[in-house]
Amino acid sequence: KATMCTVYQCFGPFGEHTVNASWVAVQELKKLGLGSEVDLHVSEVPVEYQTVQRLVPSLWKQYCPLVVVHVGVSGMATTVTLEKCGRNHGYKGLDNSSFCPDSQCCIVGGPDCIDSVIDMESVCKRVTASGLGVAVSVSKDAGRYLCDFTYYTSLYLSHGRSAFIHVPPLGKPYSGEDLGRALQAIVREMLELLDQAEEKIHCQQHLH
Repeated sequence: KATMCTVYQCFGPFGEHTVNASWVAVQELKKLGLGSEVDLHVSEVPVEYQTVQRLVPSLWKQYCPLVVVHVGVSGMATTVTLEKCGRNHGYKGLDNSSFCPDSQCCIVGGPDCIDSVIDMESVCKRVTASGLGVAVSVSKDAGRYLCDFTYYTSLYLSHGRSAFIHVPPLGKPYSGEDLGRALQAIVREMLELLDQAEEKIHCQQHLH
């Protein structure tokens, strides 16, 4: 059966990141592909809260994807980092338009934290065991800036069927090609886990 995955690049250039490693990595992933059974859609988004608030819902509405995987760069990261959850409050940093939400939160009245339905620890272990040559880790804090804001918004809309991957800047230590290979391996594992979960639910419904 055909599955669908939208990989949605969170950020364009911002601050010191005149070339955003996450966009380079996603472009490399697009070249590699995810196999004939996966419909892969890629887009780049400016570092702006209001743009995110508009585009994330339209993405889910337009594609009705199995999962959306957001990718962003972190200047502090030295590994490819799988984010377990998004957080609703604490957004005080100004975006590229010098804007910050008055509420300093993603969704007014939303829960403080939303976890992805994807088991990031399992994805990390599987990818590490595959001998990819790119270090992968798991995090519980996506940083309270546009990455975290985007992730929480997407998790809220999708009831947890989203993921966020932070990549380090280019050359610190990985090339764009390395990061693209890592994204390919990670997203394949995510899709495999989601597929297994769907089959389990289907079997349980059939038994009842």
